[in-house]
Amino acid sequence: MVFDEEDEGRQYIVLINAEEQYSLWPKSKKIPAGWNAVGKEGTQAECSKYVDEVWTDMRPLSLRKKMAEMQENSAKGTLD
Repeated sequence: MVFDEEDEGRQYIVLINAEEQYSLWPKSKKIPAGWNAVGKEGTQAECSKYVDEVWTDMRPLSLRKKMAEMQENSAKGTLD
């Protein structure tokens, strides 16, 4: 792998989608549809560190909700 000194200074923003999944995106590029900036920007290392701190559950939001619903129904003794 060739080290690109230009990459070291490149600025990124942290994005999140509706499933609460995170992504790093070059600040100079247009944010893609379905993604929103969370307000964190910096180097790739800084943004990666932030994502590591806040994205503690990698499961998509829809899966987390479904699993919580199933657990709640199981506790009530009902199945859906």
